[in-house]
Amino acid sequence: MIQVRHLHKSFNGQQVLEDINLQVKKGEILVILGESGTGKSVLLKHLIGLLKPDQGSVLIEARDITKMSERELLGLRKDIGYLFQEGALYDFMNVFENIAFPLREHTAFDGKIIRGKVENILKLIGLEGTGEKYPAELSGGMKKRVALARAIILDSRILLCDEPTSGLDPLRSRDISDLIRDVARKLHCTTVVTSHDIQNSLRIADRLALLQNGRIAAMGTPSEFKASNNVFVKEFIS
Repeated sequence: MIQVRHLHKSFNGQQVLEDINLQVKKGEILVILGESGTGKSVLLKHLIGLLKPDQGSVLIEARDITKMSERELLGLRKDIGYLFQEGALYDFMNVFENIAFPLREHTAFDGKIIRGKVENILKLIGLEGTGEKYPAELSGGMKKRVALARAIILDSRILLCDEPTSGLDPLRSRDISDLIRDVARKLHCTTVVTSHDIQNSLRIADRLALLQNGRIAAMGTPSEFKASNNVFVKEFIS
């Protein structure tokens, strides 16, 4: 479970997040919606300890990560898969080596076990047989799939995805959204996705939170959002 309590964050005197309170249940998919610049990515970075709040707390499995040392955070991050907005693949590594990188860094698995795990994950994301390709040879959608595979290769209990459909056409956006939902369900990940893609978000989310001016303006299930009388919600999903 993830809990955020009364979180505040500002940069250079400008308030970015103000009194954020939310809870993500175990195995749930929460999508954080909002226009660009509303603080979605900033909030996501607090969930992995890349940023510390000015006030408030972030609890992962009842442990307040805002009070953790860098060493403790490094241990925690092994259980958290993070899909960066840009994918952040290593151009000098092929697909296989990109996905295998966390296993080589954080486990003592031998080459045979690593190969088996990478091949299994390639099947899961629909890219079987592409291990020898390099990022420059991949489409935008394929790069996102590889980045997702690398994010979950350590059997992550928590999956954080920052604008996963950014830069993709509508068809590829739908494919990646469906893949995130399917992977999260199959691996029983607690998942938080930031997005401005309302249609795909409504399809994959268990619940949604809508950020406006650094505050949560609304929270609820997709059905509740569609039926909402909140003016901002109606404008955003129309």
